[in-house]
Amino acid sequence: MRRIFHLTLLCLVGGVVSACQSDLVVATENIPTAGVRFINAVPDTGGAFGMDLRFVDIFESNAHFRITYRNGPSAGSPFVSTQTQFKGARAGARKFRIFFDDTLQTIAQFVVKDTTVTLTEAHNYTAILMGNSRSAGVDKMQLKFFDETVPDPVLQVAIRVINATASPIDVRQYGVGGLAAALAAAPTWAAVPAYSVSTYALVAPDTIRYNVQPAGGGANLFADAVALPGFVASCSNLLCVGTEKPDIPALPGTKIAGSAVTAIVFPPSAALARTPQAAAFLVPAITFMWDRRPPKGCDPKIC
Repeated sequence: MRRIFHLTLLCLVGGVVSACQSDLVVATENIPTAGVRFINAVPDTGGAFGMDLRFVDIFESNAHFRITYRNGPSAGSPFVSTQTQFKGARAGARKFRIFFDDTLQTIAQFVVKDTTVTLTEAHNYTAILMGNSRSAGVDKMQLKFFDETVPDPVLQVAIRVINATASPIDVRQYGVGGLAAALAAAPTWAAVPAYSVSTYALVAPDTIRYNVQPAGGGANLFADAVALPGFVASCSNLLCVGTEKPDIPALPGTKIAGSAVTAIVFPPSAALARTPQAAAFLVPAITFMWDRRPPKGCDPKIC
């Protein structure tokens, strides 16, 4: 009983002493961060589930996991994030590798690309792997890594195209009021070289369609496609009234001033390869992604 009494006194004294001490402040590092996204545009190879891009110099939870050809979302595994998106990575000199994604260890450990890049804080970057892995010619597989810090288009929208095919293309863009039969004679981007990125063109916010033909003209590679439209900022999904400030930011797109949008033209999947072989993948295709959000993430005419 005496021992318990002494122990209780010790605990009481210890509690009083600790209560008199000032709170300890543990400083945490403000990590300088950049954004990186990965696009899989290789039509003739991959693991069973595509490819992975992983930074291997330090541990980060930013792996681009199970990126299938054309970056299609995984219907079988909803938890797998395969949409084209920027993921945070520590700024500075960084090392990443691209692997095959597969359940077989002998395949999953195969390194497709191994490189070091320098990331600047608050900048976004695109890593796009394109070309044919089985070729040693001009169409051989290659990695492009570039900065996506786009100048503010203010009340306009910046649009461009990435040609991930092996041949040059002509690309025309037109607003919702345009007609495919009345396309401008001159392409917006003429003879965009194979495996290249065009310059940006500034256009008024609108629903934009893309027309893609072989360089110099010819049959359309596919039906004209509507670009990523975006969505205006709102007040709890309702139109803001008077001086109300949006609580839901705009989604970037061609209808939202201040946005930047890219169209990617993909080639067909190679026959009998481990890339998708469904009918939609056996012809050229186009997809869209945003490169820049509007200022404050909302329409500058509202915010």
